[in-house]
Amino acid sequence: MRIGFGYDVHRFADGRDLWLGGIKIPHHKGLDGHSDADVLIHAICDALLGAAALGDIGRHFPDTDSTFKGIDSKILLTKTAALLTEAGYRIENIDSTIAAQVPKIAPYIELMRTTLSGLLAIEPEQVSVKATTTEKLGFEGREEGISAYATVMITAISS
Repeated sequence: MRIGFGYDVHRFADGRDLWLGGIKIPHHKGLDGHSDADVLIHAICDALLGAAALGDIGRHFPDTDSTFKGIDSKILLTKTAALLTEAGYRIENIDSTIAAQVPKIAPYIELMRTTLSGLLAIEPEQVSVKATTTEKLGFEGREEGISAYATVMITAISS
């Protein structure tokens, strides 16, 4: 059994779509980043890679590589899952939290869970997505951006 932790943050930007947990969320701003800036998927990727001691998302999908410019983070997540399988691990569960003052995340949580579990070929019951505001404190509270945290448990695949 191995445990991993991931964290990501992106600032809001005009003229971009808002992607969280693999789904497009209606909002007047998106998140700025080299990819689609899905902070939840990025935090999950980092947690999975960290649990398997495979480095981080920047090592595997660097923002200096034009291949990943504007890439759909769902692709990064499926590639991360493949790296885990190649290394001999399977995902047992994911627990994640999105910190955002805006927009309201609760209406989208179940769709995020089913989307993420589908991408990872695990059951929705193995994926927890929670959301919180920061009570108007910090950059999230000032509506400057969104952060996400993820903790995962993986186990070795029995041969």
